[in-house]
Amino acid sequence: MSDNGKTGSVLGGLDGVVGDLEAFYRDLHAHPELSLQEHRTAGKAADQLRRAGFDVTTGVGGTGVVGLLRNGQGPTVMLRADMDALPVKEATGLPYASVEVAADSEGNPVPVMHACGHDMHVTWLAGTVRLLAQAAGSWNGTVMAVFQPAEETAQGAQAMIDDGLFERFPKPEVILGQHVMPGVAGHVGYRPGTTQAAADSLQVRLFGRGAHGSMPESSVDPVVMAAATVMRLQTIVSRETAASQAVVVTIGALQAGTKDNVIPDDAILKINVRSFDEAVRRRTLDAITRIVNAEAQASAAPQPPEITTTEHYPLTVNDAGRTERVAAALRAHFGDDRVGELAAPYSASEDFGSFGTEWGVPSVFWYVGGTDPDTYRAAQAAGRVAQDIPTNHNPKFAPVLHPTIDTGVQTMIVAALDALHT
Repeated sequence: MSDNGKTGSVLGGLDGVVGDLEAFYRDLHAHPELSLQEHRTAGKAADQLRRAGFDVTTGVGGTGVVGLLRNGQGPTVMLRADMDALPVKEATGLPYASVEVAADSEGNPVPVMHACGHDMHVTWLAGTVRLLAQAAGSWNGTVMAVFQPAEETAQGAQAMIDDGLFERFPKPEVILGQHVMPGVAGHVGYRPGTTQAAADSLQVRLFGRGAHGSMPESSVDPVVMAAATVMRLQTIVSRETAASQAVVVTIGALQAGTKDNVIPDDAILKINVRSFDEAVRRRTLDAITRIVNAEAQASAAPQPPEITTTEHYPLTVNDAGRTERVAAALRAHFGDDRVGELAAPYSASEDFGSFGTEWGVPSVFWYVGGTDPDTYRAAQAAGRVAQDIPTNHNPKFAPVLHPTIDTGVQTMIVAALDALHT
C-alpha cells in the first residue's frame, strides 16, 4: 500500500507539469483521429514516454504504444489509456475545437471529434508517466503504460492482444484504467464487480423485391418489413424481460431506398444491445434473431435475412478486492466527499476488460467527473442533468480543463502507487 508521504513525493511535481499537460490536451483535442488511424496521437504518446525514460514499443495492434519503466524489484502495474476519436462534428465553440475531416472505414469523408474524452485519457497517462519517472526514488517495480487504439470500434484491445501483448511484455499484477464522464469535475466514482455493460452491435439486412411505387403488389416491400421489425423488437424489453433485469435494445439506423417512387430491394437495420448478465444477453440476441426471421417470413421475403455481428464489448468487471484497495487509497488522498461508490453500473461499454479477463489479471476501472461543478450542480438542482449536461459522444461534450486534468493524473498515480512497492 502507498503512504501519503510517498504519494506526496510523486505528486509534488504536478504543479510544474500541469501547464504542459494543458497544452498537450489542447493539441490532442484539435487533432483527433479515428479508430486505427491514430498515427499522430500514437507518435505524441510515444514521445511522452521516451522523454520520461521509458522503453517504447510502437505499432502494437496497429497503432498501439507500450512503454516500460523498470525501477528495481517489485510488481508490474499496467496503466491504460485509449486514443481514438469519433465521426462527430464538434459544436463546442472552443478555441481549440476540431475541424478535422477524415475518411472512415468505408472511405467516406466524415468530421472527427474527441467526443468521448480519450484525449483527456491520453493526457492523464502522459502526466502520470512523467511524474512517476521524476520521482522514481519513491517506488519500486515496473510501470507498463499502454496507449490503446480503436476502443470506439471494440477492436483495439483485442488487436493488441492478438499482436502478442501477453507474450512480448511482462504480466502485470493489476491493470488500471479510468474514464472522464459527465459529473462534478474533481470527483471520482467507482464500483466493485460489474461496472459497465456488455455491448453487441448487429447489422441486419432484410431482403425484399423492388418495384415501381405505383405497383406495390409486384413488390415485397423491405421498408414495411423493416418498420414492422423495428416495432416488434421493442417488445423484447417491454414484454420478454423481467422488470428486475436490465437490457437496452436500440435501433440506431434504418436505411432503405433512394427515391420516393421506388420500392427498394433491401433494407438495413443497425441494432445495439446493452446487457449486464450473460443469460439476459443471450436471450435478447436469440429474440432478435427470432423476430427478424419471423417478420421476413411473414412478409414472404425471397430469402432469409442476413444478421452480422459488427462489434462486441464484454462486460467490464472490476476485481472486488483490488477495487476496494484503490477506493481506500483514493479516499485517503481526496477525502470521502470526492470519492463515491456508484449505485449501479454504467450502461456504456468498454473493451478495457479484455486485458484483465484474457490475461487472468485483476483490473480496476473508475470514472472522473469532467463537468464544471457550478454548471452540474445547477442542472442537478433543476432536475435537468439529462437535458443540460452534454454526455460523452455529444457534439458539445467538452470537459473543463481544471480540475479534470489534475484529478485524473492524481487518481492514476494514487492507484498505481497502491500496487507498486513504496
